[in-house]
Amino acid sequence: MAQPFTDESHPAEPYPGTRPDHCFVHVDETGWPVRPDLTMDSGWRVEPDNIDLDQWLISRGELPLAARLPVLGYGSNANPSKVTWLREELGLEGSAVVLRARCEGISAVWADGTRARDGQRPATLAAAPGVVEEHSVWFATPEQLRVLDRCEGRGLRYRLVRLHTGRVVLYNGGVVDSVLAYTAGSKKRMPILVNGRMVACSDISQRHALRLGGRPAPTDGLDVTEVHGDPSANDWPELLFVYGTLQPGASAWHLMEPHVVDAEETHLPGTLLDTGQGYPALRPGAGLGVPGFVLRLRSPEDALPLLDEYEGGDYRRVRVVLPDGRIAWTYLWTAPVDGLSELPDGWDVHQIR
Repeated sequence: MAQPFTDESHPAEPYPGTRPDHCFVHVDETGWPVRPDLTMDSGWRVEPDNIDLDQWLISRGELPLAARLPVLGYGSNANPSKVTWLREELGLEGSAVVLRARCEGISAVWADGTRARDGQRPATLAAAPGVVEEHSVWFATPEQLRVLDRCEGRGLRYRLVRLHTGRVVLYNGGVVDSVLAYTAGSKKRMPILVNGRMVACSDISQRHALRLGGRPAPTDGLDVTEVHGDPSANDWPELLFVYGTLQPGASAWHLMEPHVVDAEETHLPGTLLDTGQGYPALRPGAGLGVPGFVLRLRSPEDALPLLDEYEGGDYRRVRVVLPDGRIAWTYLWTAPVDGLSELPDGWDVHQIR
């Protein structure tokens, strides 16, 4: 079982610094390893005490994963010592949740210009068909995202975008579609072309990167949508898994239907229980689990607050991974389950209570 580590084990210099080979949550110059765990409400556990990641965060008065935004970290932002620098220099507050990811079709490459702060050459992102690299996804609070905006020079050096190129897959198998990312916003942050080719950060060190001679690429090849203003955690994902009264044809479908673009049958690992009050209770777990529908929402930001009110205090909205890797919202039961009977065939949408 992995143990907590200090910043000293992952120095920030030379850029981009070193990274742990696992997911982690970072605070007070210390990182705690994080692992996928289907039995946890958040889907993740913090080692070595095997605490649910959301519980770990909430116990410190911090926002759970559902209230955080996924931001691709492909340069120094996955380095624990850099996280401490963000705290000391830019006022970053709270625990930084940094989850490792397999990134397909994109690459961290060296930028054309150097950093004014220390003269080092930074990374930038580019399309790279057929390439697979390991990077990280920050699950940042809105306040942490504003700190990252300042660090990256949003609107000057880099742009904040939703990335449509490639595929970003977390260690729990979840695909983070349209992940937020900082991509080149100026010529100096475009990829440097050396003999007509981009240079991957994984191919040469910072020392050798500083010796590169070339010109800025005319494009990074990425398909992106620039983000204007402050994004909301409710924006992503646009999918919702329903298993009870909100299913098509069930008693509360009329509340759901105006917000739905399309629906398809699927299932989610876990257990469904009968509350005896006219609606079921979902608890996480392994196996084929619970039948239901995945709904594509017209506007998650509009629909989810209404659904939060409908579900009430016994349920909590979380992001879950569907069997095909897509990530969706769903509502987990948080009240006691003692005495509740299991519904192995799912919720009967035609029953009247």
